[in-house]
Amino acid sequence: MQTRQLGYTDLQLTTVGFGAWALGGPWQYGWGPQDDGEAVGAILTALEKGINWIDTAPVYGCGHSEELVGKALNQTKEKPLIATKCSLLWNEKRQKVSCLKAKSIREECHASLKRLGIDVIDLYQIHRPEPDEDIEQAWEEIAKLKEEGKVRYMGVSNFSVEQMERVREMAPVASLQPPYSMIHREVESDLLAYCAKNNIGVIVYSPMQRGLLTGTFSQERLAGLPLDDHRRRSPDFHEPRFGATLELVDRLRPIAERNGRTLAQLAISWVLRRREVTAAIVGARRPDQIAETAPASDFELSAEDAEEIEQLLAERLKEIANA
Repeated sequence: MQTRQLGYTDLQLTTVGFGAWALGGPWQYGWGPQDDGEAVGAILTALEKGINWIDTAPVYGCGHSEELVGKALNQTKEKPLIATKCSLLWNEKRQKVSCLKAKSIREECHASLKRLGIDVIDLYQIHRPEPDEDIEQAWEEIAKLKEEGKVRYMGVSNFSVEQMERVREMAPVASLQPPYSMIHREVESDLLAYCAKNNIGVIVYSPMQRGLLTGTFSQERLAGLPLDDHRRRSPDFHEPRFGATLELVDRLRPIAERNGRTLAQLAISWVLRRREVTAAIVGARRPDQIAETAPASDFELSAEDAEEIEQLLAERLKEIANA
C-alpha cells in the first residue's frame, strides 16, 4: 500500500486511511443505526489490509466512535497512527456545540485519550474554526498539550487560507483536513496550492461523497434511508444534484470497469491523483466495505482517464445549471 509523507512531519500515511465518522451511531450528523461488532470488525479489517492510520472525532456518536476505535486497538497488535479532533461538543439532544475555549480543548484531549486508550494522539486537529475569534486560544492550548507529550502533531480541519495563516504564526500546521471529491472541488481553488507551498499535509475527507460516488445509490435507496441519517438533509441528496450525480456515476462505470476497479476505488483514486493530497479518509461501516476500498491506494489514474472524467464532471455541472 502506497504511503506519502504528511507535510513537514515524519509521519508516513498510507494514502487510504480509515474514517470512523459513521461508526459512532446516532447523533445530529449520524448515519442511522450502527452495529458495534461490525464497526470494530471494519477497523480490524482496515489494519489487516495495510491501512496504518485511523481518523475519528469525539463528536462522532457523542464519544462512541472513539470508544469503538479504542476497543479495536485492544484486539490487535497493530499500532496505527491515531488522528482525532477537538472543538465540537454535544448537548443532551446529541446536537453539536462548538467551543474553542482553552479549558474545553484540554478537557477534550484528556477525554479522547481515555476513550481511545492511548497515551499520545499522533495528530490532533481543530475540527471546525467555530467561533472564529477563539481559534488562536485553542491553537495555543494544543501547542501546550504538544509540549506536554499528549499530542505529537497539530492539524486543522475545514480552515481557510486566512485562518491557517493566523495560527501558523503561533505554531506549525502539520495538516489540513478539507472535503474533496469529484463533486466538491472547492479545495482546488487555493487551499491545495497554499498547503503545498507551506509544506502542510492535506488529508481529504468524503472522497466518495458520503456514498454517492460508489454506484450503490438509487432513488429507492435514498427513500429508504433511516430518518435519522443526516444525508437526508444534505443538498447533494436533493434534486437537481442527486439525479445529476446518479447520471454521472453511470457514465463513470465504464472507466472503472476497463481498469478492473470499482466505482468507489475510482472516486478515491481521483482525489489521490493530486500530489498535494497526502491521503484520503475512507469511511466504512462494515468489514467488506473497507476491504473493497483499501486497494484504491495502489490504483493510479491515467492521464487519459482523468481527462475523460473532467469532461463528465463538466457535463454534470451543465445539467444542474439547466435544471
